[in-house]
Amino acid sequence: MTENADYELDIIRIFDAPPDRVYQAFVDPDQLARWFAPVGWIMPRDTVEVDARPGGRERFVLVNTHHPELRSEVDAEFVEVIENELLVGAQDVGHGPGEPGSPGTLTLRAEFHGAGRKKTRLVIRQGPFTEELEAQARQGWEGSFGKLDEVLGTH
Repeated sequence: MTENADYELDIIRIFDAPPDRVYQAFVDPDQLARWFAPVGWIMPRDTVEVDARPGGRERFVLVNTHHPELRSEVDAEFVEVIENELLVGAQDVGHGPGEPGSPGTLTLRAEFHGAGRKKTRLVIRQGPFTEELEAQARQGWEGSFGKLDEVLGTH
């Protein structure tokens, strides 16, 4: 993140599964490890911890499949949780070597809405990002959603 981190990611996606199943895919460590990683990355199950309650934490490590030495660690706190409806988390983020600015907080809000018979309208809002990081995050989510469809058994 830099001082110009003023972009927010907004994604809306419909899944062919009810909200409770999609929500569980976000909070069950076994399911989360199967789908949440951009294309070219994996999330080893043994790195995943999820305590989905206000004040609880979510921790995991993403590992690049072609260059395993490239890793991205996530350690976020759940700020608000309504089972099967809402997850809000915050992660303190710093800077990479040589990046200017002060550390900030990256926020993720995931809303799980019923969308007709056995469907979920997922609304993701995440940020702030720089313009470049917003595009990368969007690409990561889109790649992950294909894997989530498989976990949900919808494709």
